[in-house]
Amino acid sequence: MGEFDAIRPYADSEVPTVLARLLADDEFLDILTQYRFPRLAGALGWLLKPLIAYRLRLEFSQVASVAALQEKVEGYVDQSIERATDGVTYTGVEQLKSGSAYLFLANHRDIVMDPAFVNYAVYHAGLPTPRIAIGDNLLQKPFVSDLMRLNKSFIVHRSLSGRREKLAAYQLLSAYINHSIRNDCESIWIAQAEGRAKDGNDRTDSAILKMFHMSRKNEPFAEVIAALKLTPVSISYEYDPCDQAKARELFIRASSGCYSKSPGEDDQSIALGITGYKGRVHVHFSAPVSSCLEDSKQLAAEMDRQILSGYRLFPVHYLAYAMWPERDPALDVPSAAQLFPAEELARAEAEWNKRLARCPVEQQPYLVLQYANPVRNQYRVKAGLPL
Repeated sequence: MGEFDAIRPYADSEVPTVLARLLADDEFLDILTQYRFPRLAGALGWLLKPLIAYRLRLEFSQVASVAALQEKVEGYVDQSIERATDGVTYTGVEQLKSGSAYLFLANHRDIVMDPAFVNYAVYHAGLPTPRIAIGDNLLQKPFVSDLMRLNKSFIVHRSLSGRREKLAAYQLLSAYINHSIRNDCESIWIAQAEGRAKDGNDRTDSAILKMFHMSRKNEPFAEVIAALKLTPVSISYEYDPCDQAKARELFIRASSGCYSKSPGEDDQSIALGITGYKGRVHVHFSAPVSSCLEDSKQLAAEMDRQILSGYRLFPVHYLAYAMWPERDPALDVPSAAQLFPAEELARAEAEWNKRLARCPVEQQPYLVLQYANPVRNQYRVKAGLPL
């Protein structure tokens, strides 16, 4: 057994076996049937499932590598993105050089779509897609684990409780990330903090930056970070499909002091994040960090500055900020009407009002918060003020 076998993505040699296992998985075929034929799945699922499995076996029979699989799946991904967005744009990708591997550190709003949009940008720029860090809390079902590891995902063990076990897991993770970039020349995508920023307040956890250095502690921190080509990535959604669920969770947490997920809640978030309307999406790649910052907290502050600066603000963000009671009087934030054409603003106002109307009154402040925080953060960065 190899050093990283417990967490690494599947290798090319494993693809045919894993695909065969997936296409024999009843639960996986159920989900595909419901997604493809939502009205017929209940009554005719018994007939549709074997037909779908047969068609997929034919379609993927010649797939024998991860790259070939991603090539096949790319068309489906593009269709899904086209159905659920008003277009994806990206900037800064021209700074990425073919033949180099990067450590992409991104803000985190959606479980699956954040890395999917980074993959989309990188793939369409003609570059290899990165390996993706995913928490083991999202891999409760075997078919989900198979799907993700086929798509270049590697496992981050978050469900460990013992201090010694956690330390060993982070050591292994650090070694794998360094090995992937330095030895395999394969880029990595990882979120800037554990869990989504449900309040729209993107912040880098310095513990993650420390983790990158754990397996190379005998080398200076700044040199390790430079060798990994740590690259800040900003992912901006015009509308978050999960904003209502996030507002509800924030309200319950604020009013009761805690929040317990119901069974299957992560699965529902994943499905809604993939299929729900997002408006426009923008991905910005900053240049790899070149500052020789010896301290993980200083580096976290620099990552925040880069990620928040690269975040694209849409009209809805300014509309939310204008009605936010906690907006910052020290900031000179223009109104949406000053920045956007009347027609674009009218569409945004109509969509925003629909979202507010769907949200219970007591939860609305937490909906506003999600869209207002990015405005506050970006203008504080622009003004050189602390976050």
